[in-house]
Amino acid sequence: MATDYDAPRKTEEDQSEESIEELKARRHDKNSGKVDEDETEAAESFELPGADLSHEELAVEVMPTQEDEFTCRSCFLVHHRSQLADAKKMICRDCD
Repeated sequence: MATDYDAPRKTEEDQSEESIEELKARRHDKNSGKVDEDETEAAESFELPGADLSHEELAVEVMPTQEDEFTCRSCFLVHHRSQLADAKKMICRDCD
């Protein structure tokens, strides 16, 4: 670490006073960044895994495999023909 010999020197009392003031300022800065938030309101917005979704209805339109698509026999995902790695085995590039 470089030392500036031209800088004014401080006594131990000056250094301790500054450090206490700096600590107080830092403590104040940390507390000022906190936001008051109601924990109950925050918890209500979260959807927990395993929550009761029996009243929800899901409508999905299932389409058959298109002419330019194939189903990989390894991962069972539908891919575009450009992803076909082995035509005999019908395996995609990801599984090859």
